[in-house]
Amino acid sequence: MKKIITVVGMVGILCSATVIAGSPKDIKYASKETNVLGGEYYIYNVLCSDGKTRKISAWDKRKEWCAGTKRSNCSSDQLKAAKTVCD
Repeated sequence: MKKIITVVGMVGILCSATVIAGSPKDIKYASKETNVLGGEYYIYNVLCSDGKTRKISAWDKRKEWCAGTKRSNCSSDQLKAAKTVCD
């Protein structure tokens, strides 16, 4: 009986963690910016499932997508960057 309760409790915790973790619901272009070295990048607003809006940026002619507006924590995939900021 204790094992069944423990398993049910663990499943509940895992389901709760899945709900808490955010996921991107919408990605919209916001603006074009220029950094101090003259490089251009693009800012996108990501609406996450928790209702908050976060930013990602596109660099190198939209070949590199970064979490936030700085060129760090980047990938070659827009959705991957969006998932990173929503988690």
